[in-house]
Amino acid sequence: MAIELKVERIAHLFDALDPFPIPTRDLSPATDEFIVGWARDLSPRAPIRIVVHAPREEAGIDGAVLSDAFHQHFAARAERMSGDLRELFRFGRLALSIGLAVLVLCVIGARLAMTGENAIGRIVGEGLLILGWVANWRPLEIFLYEWWPIVQKRRLFRRLAAAQVELVGHRRAETNAV
Repeated sequence: MAIELKVERIAHLFDALDPFPIPTRDLSPATDEFIVGWARDLSPRAPIRIVVHAPREEAGIDGAVLSDAFHQHFAARAERMSGDLRELFRFGRLALSIGLAVLVLCVIGARLAMTGENAIGRIVGEGLLILGWVANWRPLEIFLYEWWPIVQKRRLFRRLAAAQVELVGHRRAETNAV
C-alpha cells in the first residue's frame, strides 16, 4: 500500500522555518501529520511506500535526496520516542521507589494504629493501608500500560524511516494540490 502526496512545490513538504538544506530539514507539520495518519491505517506488517507527485520541473530534485530527507525525519522521530520511553521509565522507577517507601510506612503505621480494639484506630489503620496502595497507582500505571503507546509510535516511525520513497513527475495541469 502506498501513501500518496501531491504537491505543487517540493518545498511545501518541508518546514519553512528550518534553515538547513533539504536532506536534514524537518518535514512540515502538515506533511508529517498526513503521512503518520495514513501510515496508522496501514497493516502493521506491510512495508510502507510513500509516493510524492510533483510537477516535472519540481521533480528535478534527486529522488534519493528526498528519500533521505524522509528517512532522516522519521528516524529522528523514532529516536525521540526512544528518549521519551527512557524518560518515562526513569520517572516510573522514581515514582515506584517513593510509592514503595510510602507503602512500607503506611503498613507500619496501620499496624501501630490497629494494636487495640479502638474503632478509630482501625479506621486510621485501614485508611493508611489504602493510602499506601494508592501511592503505587502511578508507577503501576506507567509500568503496566503507559509505555505501550510510546513503543507503538516508535515502531511506526521506524517503519516510516524504512519506507520506500518515490518521486513522480507530472504536468502541472494534472494536479489540484496546494
